[in-house]
Amino acid sequence: MAKLPVVARSAIRKPNESMRLIVVTIVGVVFGFFIGISFPTVSITKLHFPSSIVSYIEDKNSGLSAQAILNHAWTAARNARGNGSQPNTNDTLKIYVPTNPRGAESLAPGIVVPESDFHQHRLWGNPDEDLPFKPKYLVTFTVGISQKENINRAVKKFSRDFAILLFHYDGRVSEWDEFEWSKRAIHVSVRKQAKWWYAKRFLHPDIVAAYEYIFIWDEDLGVDHFNGDEYIKLVKKYQLEISQPGLEPDKGLTWQMTKRRGDRQVHMVTEEREGWCSDPHVPPCAGFVEIMAPVFSRDAWRCVWHMIQNDLIHGWGLDFALRKCVEPAHEKIGVVDSQWIVHQVVPSLGNQGQSENGRAPWEGVRERCRKEWGIFQTRMAEAEKAYYEMMGVTPPNVTFVS
Repeated sequence: MAKLPVVARSAIRKPNESMRLIVVTIVGVVFGFFIGISFPTVSITKLHFPSSIVSYIEDKNSGLSAQAILNHAWTAARNARGNGSQPNTNDTLKIYVPTNPRGAESLAPGIVVPESDFHQHRLWGNPDEDLPFKPKYLVTFTVGISQKENINRAVKKFSRDFAILLFHYDGRVSEWDEFEWSKRAIHVSVRKQAKWWYAKRFLHPDIVAAYEYIFIWDEDLGVDHFNGDEYIKLVKKYQLEISQPGLEPDKGLTWQMTKRRGDRQVHMVTEEREGWCSDPHVPPCAGFVEIMAPVFSRDAWRCVWHMIQNDLIHGWGLDFALRKCVEPAHEKIGVVDSQWIVHQVVPSLGNQGQSENGRAPWEGVRERCRKEWGIFQTRMAEAEKAYYEMMGVTPPNVTFVS
């Protein structure tokens, strides 16, 4: 009996299997196409397939149209692309700007506002119409109600270019409303604190950055021979970064450097008592003003603020260290002679102290001032010594007046 020829099974394919192979091939092409294209808006409906393929897909997937299946393929391809190494991953969509202020690194730079001011805004209207005029300078006084009339006279020496800020150490604020200017001024009230306590907490450089010069004055100053606008002109003319008005020679004078000279507009150096100045260019012979009525440029204040110690509220010793913040100090720190003041030496803040062991309140305050001076000098010396040791440099010899 003749044998039938043997035919390999692989040579026999059913029509359905052939069609399945074609469909798989086409679907693979579709996936490859949509993964490779760079325009996600391309629609799957733009592609056309032979009617036999479409009919086969629909027959094998009852209830689903061929278009729905292909759309599903498109969605899967798009998701696969989104989860790949393309630029718009979750990590790259996170904002991180290391040059932003500390704590604001996750914000887009365009929304970051690192500085502020004391400009007062309305509660209504358009924000960009709130400030038709902005003061250029800031004047601060640390005050008690007993010096109300003296401060009123002082404020009148400053034009509308100067914003006024009062720090109240006695808690009595509303009583100043009798003055029209007081209704426009900024008032900060914290009881029994000194000027440099307020300055450290309320005059951060980023808060006062809008002002070219910052006056940080005591309350007991006579200003009959002073004009704010003229003072600013001279400070700018002589390019003084830190300054003060000259002091009337006969009252409240401690240092020769701050004594008013009648033969000039400004001076930066002086001669002191023998042995007080190891170098003619260091305090108290130069690079020196007192802390009763200093005026700082915006840039100088940014440095000085960081030097003020949180716990040393009277500021004694700070005047000898101001030169650390400008260079060269003997040219950038000076006394304005032609705009001068009188130190009235009224111990009103001293009277806010507490009487102990039969001593007057002001005596305890004065003792605290002297202690703070010594503490500040020690801290400054130790900080500089540590820095020079870290840098491997021999520290210079510095002599402080005490």
